[in-house]
Amino acid sequence: MTSDSTRSQSSTAPFSMEDFEKALEDYSYEFSKGKVVRGKVFEYSSDGVYVDMGGKSPGFIPQKEISWERLSDAKLAEILPLGVEQEFVVLREQDENGQVLLSYRQVRIKQAWEEVKALHAEGKSVRVRVTGVNKGGVTGEVKELRAFIPRSHLLQKDDMDALIGQSLTASFLEVNPETNKLVLSQRDAIRASAMERLAPGTVVEGRVSSIKPYGVFVDLGSVSGLLHIREVSGSRVGALEQVFRIGQNIKVAIAEIDEYKNRISLSTKGFERYPGELLEKMDEVMAEAEERFMQKQQPGESE
Repeated sequence: MTSDSTRSQSSTAPFSMEDFEKALEDYSYEFSKGKVVRGKVFEYSSDGVYVDMGGKSPGFIPQKEISWERLSDAKLAEILPLGVEQEFVVLREQDENGQVLLSYRQVRIKQAWEEVKALHAEGKSVRVRVTGVNKGGVTGEVKELRAFIPRSHLLQKDDMDALIGQSLTASFLEVNPETNKLVLSQRDAIRASAMERLAPGTVVEGRVSSIKPYGVFVDLGSVSGLLHIREVSGSRVGALEQVFRIGQNIKVAIAEIDEYKNRISLSTKGFERYPGELLEKMDEVMAEAEERFMQKQQPGESE
């Protein structure tokens, strides 16, 4: 028998199912715990989905490892469409039936932490959907991650239950993937947003919220500014309580915004046509504040 005839007989020999199973056993599928693998969802079930990873048995993803909330059929099909290759994390290696337990949620969580860290580094805010309340504040969800807003960093501190289901804008206080800690502030986000709308050299209206010996605090809407006693008038001011009252609406010029110290300095003496006019004719000066301030800013005009 020639070598050609031997090869011919070998190539035509039947490949049995036993040979096929032996070939699969000899092939090393690396499905170790924590490993990221690729596969395609091929079947939905009431408690999860099955994934084809090229092994003898399909991988399985329990419902809780797809998303932390229960998904509708339409949403499930949108997140894990049939036949589309995606990445999954191995939660448990092959059992006695060769099945591997997988997680899609772990992949999304990893991606979410990367996105959140990038947003934090850029100083951006996010939307938080409030899902629960405890004595310390509210819990919520941000890009598949559980988040917490302390009560002191909420605008609405009294009836926190009313916040459940609402979407709040918040900035980052702490982002720590290692400890799974994501702490946010609604108060700081609103304050930052308000400060972005303000600009030095403009006139805005606010409400007197507090009077101190050294100045008046003015509520400008989610952020306060200080009208220092030296910036009230070109003339000496005695007791500020004799000029202003709590709750009074006044117009002020934005003198300076110090974002690092989170401080806004205000002024009203630029509205006066002569030192002390505001102390004598408060209503008239306030009514013409914008016009007077603009005239002072014109080239050639003295401030």
